[in-house]
Amino acid sequence: MNKKILIVDDDPHIREVIRFALEKADMTVSLANDGKQALEQFKQTDCDLIVLDINMPEMDGLECCREIRKTSEVPILFLSSRDEEIDRILGLEIGGDDYVTKPFSPRELVARINVILKRTQANPDNTARADEQTKLIQGRLELNIDEHTVKWDDQSIQLTATEFSMLAQLLKQPRRVFSRDVIMESAYQNNVFVSDRTIDSHIRHIRQKFSEAGCETIIETQHGVGYKLALCK
Repeated sequence: MNKKILIVDDDPHIREVIRFALEKADMTVSLANDGKQALEQFKQTDCDLIVLDINMPEMDGLECCREIRKTSEVPILFLSSRDEEIDRILGLEIGGDDYVTKPFSPRELVARINVILKRTQANPDNTARADEQTKLIQGRLELNIDEHTVKWDDQSIQLTATEFSMLAQLLKQPRRVFSRDVIMESAYQNNVFVSDRTIDSHIRHIRQKFSEAGCETIIETQHGVGYKLALCK
């Protein structure tokens, strides 16, 4: 199925480089010059993923992401010319699914986009292959792979595609402690590398969302080992 991608960057050369790479990969592309224009286009047309530059005039990518997250969990991949850790973590904590630093390889960018899109397709044959289940329940926690929904005590929890993938992995084997490397390999396929801090940031964001719904502990840290699902009573 042809995927629709919104590219947001104030540099026309970068927009064209990304557009060419994505159209070559059989994706439909729309363009925006800044965050305000991106919000206008997003309200008018559907898209499957947004490639969002952080440093832009009028409205930067972080503020644009905050506005989008008020109404939608559409996957967002950030672009930035700065590789500072604080920028990366901040971008992921406000709802980004991935982060690519300029200059970048168009081939790597397409690979990362495909990984995110694959996680959002909610195909039970792929997503739940381990146990052939499409609905995973543990106590008051319920995750539906077909519908791509998560509930805690009948309250809906809005997770990004990456957060959903991580929680599903923990829920499928609730007694297992997963190392960061294993979580990384599952959430970021095709040999895409992210730092331990990126994984930690996603976990922290999941915990915050569940905490706001009244769940004090959804994921436990096993120091020196990794993470596991907490007992969801």
